[in-house]
Amino acid sequence: MGLFDFISGKEKYDFDTLPNRRGTKSLKWDVGENELPMWVADMDFAVAPEIIEALQKRLNERVLGYSLVDDEWRSAYQGWWLARHDYEIQKEWLIYAGGTLPAIDSIIRKLTSPAENVLLMSPVYNCFYYCIKNAARVPLQNELAYASGDYSIDWEDLQAKLADPQTTLFILCNPHNPVGRTFSRDDLARIGELCEKHGVTVLSDEVHCDLTEPGVRYTPFAAASKSCERISASIIAPTKAFNIAGLQSAAVFAADKRLRHKISKALN
Repeated sequence: MGLFDFISGKEKYDFDTLPNRRGTKSLKWDVGENELPMWVADMDFAVAPEIIEALQKRLNERVLGYSLVDDEWRSAYQGWWLARHDYEIQKEWLIYAGGTLPAIDSIIRKLTSPAENVLLMSPVYNCFYYCIKNAARVPLQNELAYASGDYSIDWEDLQAKLADPQTTLFILCNPHNPVGRTFSRDDLARIGELCEKHGVTVLSDEVHCDLTEPGVRYTPFAAASKSCERISASIIAPTKAFNIAGLQSAAVFAADKRLRHKISKALN
């Protein structure tokens, strides 16, 4: 059963007929005729018909003016994460964001000062580095250890870099893009414990969370422990799993009231 089957209960969606995206101003497919683009997380499956129908209904209103972010928007995130990931996001925790990267950029500028370290687990999405450098902060790498075809956390190096007083923010990618590692609950809890010990805030990018291997359990960072929930903000979105990245929509949630206030001001 595929992801869309799970959502609606329908028996089948068409994953065999792929739209021709060349010549459509596609960031992924605007390449040479004989090039196979594999550099961006952009699926080529057609968007689910339920999404097309909802968008068409909105277009039929014939006015695309300013809109409110209402409780229906919040309920969609709450219901999905509770049903699929067994984690209850409180309504007041959710903040609207116009995309993942704008949120990361704004949060870096709000929560850190120039010349401070922002820690990353490398190799990681290159645009994280751009956000850090453009804000005049210093990207600090905790390189994932590679052995026997798998990546794991270098805990000694991670602890040393979190202990650096210049390190104030840790951007986590969970599940990790591009290495594909879905961190265990124990690993996430240990990260949270170390970050809390050293006064480092965690910003967890979780937009790939619904794209996991069969039998692999994704754990939201905030769900791993109370420490993780206290010290973190998480970015979530339907854009990767449902192939709607062009709609530029995401959410940030944070349980801690003071952290949430700062992020709300940053995104506002």
